[in-house]
Amino acid sequence: MWKPAHPVRTPMLVVVVALIVAAAWVPIPYFSEGPGPARDVLPRIAYEDRPRYDPTGTLQLTTVRYRQLTPLLALAAWFDDTQTIVHEDVVYPTDVPVDVVDQRGISQMDQSKIAATVVALHALEHYPRTHGEGALIAGTEPKCPADGKLFPGDIITAVDGTAVRSASQASRLFDAIPVDHPLHLDLDVDGTTEQATFTRAPCGPDDKPLVGISMIDPFPFPVTISSGDIGGPSAGLMWALGLYELLTPNNLTDGRTIAGTGEISTDGTVYPIGGIRDKVVAAERAGATIFLAPTDNMAELDGVDTGDMHVIAVATFDDALRALEQGISAP
Repeated sequence: MWKPAHPVRTPMLVVVVALIVAAAWVPIPYFSEGPGPARDVLPRIAYEDRPRYDPTGTLQLTTVRYRQLTPLLALAAWFDDTQTIVHEDVVYPTDVPVDVVDQRGISQMDQSKIAATVVALHALEHYPRTHGEGALIAGTEPKCPADGKLFPGDIITAVDGTAVRSASQASRLFDAIPVDHPLHLDLDVDGTTEQATFTRAPCGPDDKPLVGISMIDPFPFPVTISSGDIGGPSAGLMWALGLYELLTPNNLTDGRTIAGTGEISTDGTVYPIGGIRDKVVAAERAGATIFLAPTDNMAELDGVDTGDMHVIAVATFDDALRALEQGISAP
């Protein structure tokens, strides 16, 4: 048998190149967690039938960015004191499909927009006494029949052929139909008429037969908030402040760059969120002079150098309004 005079060896350069490519492009089961971009909420809010008062400053929501790592990116994150390396289970739990995690993040964001609109309109309008027709879906309960089929912002216009004028009427219509009978709903979904049918099933915290939706009265005029690729509930406070600012001629921002974070409920309570330290960095990078932080997050900021940025604790929407009206700009 013929044999080559010299053994065939893979050139060392090829091995090195392959290792570099693997380090740069092959993902590992870890993510970096760090400050994301800050984004002005004001140009993302649109509405009809009311004057718009664009202010001289900005209101910035702040984000946390997760990035899938490769060995090379992991090394860079290791030396970056603004980044934390976390296992992929933190971002995408193993018992929940990736698309479900992403959809829940979008749904949480949609719920935050609705809660923020409720708060701002309650402060400025006669809402909910004055409202639109139908029943606005404010949220859905995971693992109930409506989960993944109805979404925050959809409006129920009829139940079993009966026109719906308010959320309370929709609830009464639901209650009048036997639990084991299907509910036939007409819906307004972004201006398009759709139909859906559900039979209630045991679910929710009390495992009672439910469709799995919460409803409120529709807003007296159309409000649209564009969040892009941002998910989660933590922009609620800034959406509420943004809508309030645009609907009033007071110019609360007064030329300032104001950043903040906080989940908001329909009664104006501001709840703590995750990633507060990363969001402070995001606010500083955006040039904010004020950062509005949930009161229950303040302990996490002990020892954090915020430079010239004034961090203000807020427990409610009214707290945030008072802080801005006082004209604080820097320590």
